[in-house]
Amino acid sequence: MGMFKKLAVLAGAAGAVGSYVKKNPEKVNQAVDKAARFADQKTKGKYSDKINGVTQKVSDATKPRPAH
Repeated sequence: MGMFKKLAVLAGAAGAVGSYVKKNPEKVNQAVDKAARFADQKTKGKYSDKINGVTQKVSDATKPRPAH
């Protein structure tokens, strides 16, 4: 598969993910929280700060934006 075709596929997937996140922010946050707990448990807390930072960024990104 050519590089441009791969980029087009990735762009389409990113668009689909963005659409899903906008429609289902609660489900996304739940899934991220579950994955974060799993990763934290498997790493025995070694990367807790980094995991919590990513979880917070996702939470911030899924908050509803005020309409202008």
